[in-house]
Amino acid sequence: MHTVFFDDDADIPDLRYDAAFKAVFAGENPRSRKALSGLISACIGHQVSVLSLTANEPAPASAWAKQIRYDIACRLDSGELADVEMTLHPSLDEPFREEYFAARLFTSQNIKGAEYRRLKNIYQVNILANGLWCKDEELVHTFQFHDAQHGLSFDGRMHIITVELAKAEKLAREKTASELGAAEAWAVFLRYHPEKEKRALVNEILKGKEDIAMAGEAVQGFTQKQLEWFRNESKLKYELDMLSRQARERRERREAREAGLEEGRQEGREKGLEEGRMEGRQEGLKEGRAEGLEEGHQTGRQDEKRETARRLKGMGLSLSQIAEATGLSLEEIGKL
Repeated sequence: MHTVFFDDDADIPDLRYDAAFKAVFAGENPRSRKALSGLISACIGHQVSVLSLTANEPAPASAWAKQIRYDIACRLDSGELADVEMTLHPSLDEPFREEYFAARLFTSQNIKGAEYRRLKNIYQVNILANGLWCKDEELVHTFQFHDAQHGLSFDGRMHIITVELAKAEKLAREKTASELGAAEAWAVFLRYHPEKEKRALVNEILKGKEDIAMAGEAVQGFTQKQLEWFRNESKLKYELDMLSRQARERRERREAREAGLEEGRQEGREKGLEEGRMEGRQEGLKEGRAEGLEEGHQTGRQDEKRETARRLKGMGLSLSQIAEATGLSLEEIGKL
């Protein structure tokens, strides 16, 4: 291979953002395929090659034309299946989401009856860019079904793998590029490739690891227009994620408030009619204030959704995509 080298002043896109990550690893070319094969091999602990990508995601060049999702599903030369995702800011729901994606990948094999023995291993690989999930110093963890009470393994074929990039900081301090193992080298590269003060270490990794060099070569091939697209795409996905998170938090607060009101009513009934009337009046006042606040919040949220819809229209998304992302009607979006 020829040498891949990042100049000290080079503007390197951050692969921890979904759009840039997928553009490097999901390209239909030998360079991207080699990089993805190397990344998966390092995470699962044995050598594999990616044969094909599963058509469950939009390709980087046409992401605007479909729903924006960024996990990379693929079939390996062994017949096994793998799904790789970069998560910039893992939420508290991360373990449940990983189980869901693993189950989705496993059942995609569509095996029935006595053919269950033909099921292949699946690997749900989740690269967590920020935060610490496992309170130890191990970079990679592989989770499978087991009997926690008796310490017995189910010996199944579903593997949920986490790689915590925050732990690459210790590796970068204590090891040279030549001392890093395969998964460690990938973690240090993904954590530090955009940072100019770590450019020397990153270049040493590129020089010594052919599969990572393929990813670096893909990064060098980005045009200025693509770099700008990555920034806009990352901002858009962040806004959509924030809308989803805010909606979930509002729902949880509302459910908690309703549960509290019902509990208060029950206590009022148990304590007697007069106390119930008094508490009812108090709760009525509280509910009135809460409804007024919620009405104000809803108006503000509608304004935020309209502003987001205007930006999405300016970026070229279809009315149906904007409606799905914001919850606004097609008619309302058309008037913006």
